[in-house]
Amino acid sequence: MGLPSLLDETLELWKFARQGVIDEVRNLPPEALSSRAAAGARTITEIVHHIAESGLLMAGELTREDGNFQRQSYGEFLQEYSGQMERPNGKDELIVLLERTHEDGVRKIRAAGEPLLLQPITQFNGKDARRLTWMHHGIGHEEYHRGQIAFAGRALGHVPALTKLIHGE
Repeated sequence: MGLPSLLDETLELWKFARQGVIDEVRNLPPEALSSRAAAGARTITEIVHHIAESGLLMAGELTREDGNFQRQSYGEFLQEYSGQMERPNGKDELIVLLERTHEDGVRKIRAAGEPLLLQPITQFNGKDARRLTWMHHGIGHEEYHRGQIAFAGRALGHVPALTKLIHGE
């Protein structure tokens, strides 16, 4: 039995990252979702919205034949790919949003196929990279925000979901 394709491996990493975000949200009581780790920081709900919209942006632009992260402003990308996205506030609805946008992104990326994902794309910094390589940036972005959610929860007195998993709780 051989290794999975590069695309399958990358999609598995994304699934793991997104599930981690979902686990951290599920771990918190509903009232924690409107809290901020510091003045000026996003609420946990706003972080979840950002993760969902960023995933849509990633899947959308990476699967365009003419994809280019410099073809318009970041705000215009968000409007294009997530302008119609619902932005719920309830815990269960946030989890559904994360699940649904991930499934939509995976479907779009699978339909585009690995050959397209191995082609270059111009990144936000103006440099070219393979689309599949750039996807790892998107996955890292979700893990970064997972850490923000876990930290915000910890500041409110909640043990992060990943910590509970590691300790067998």
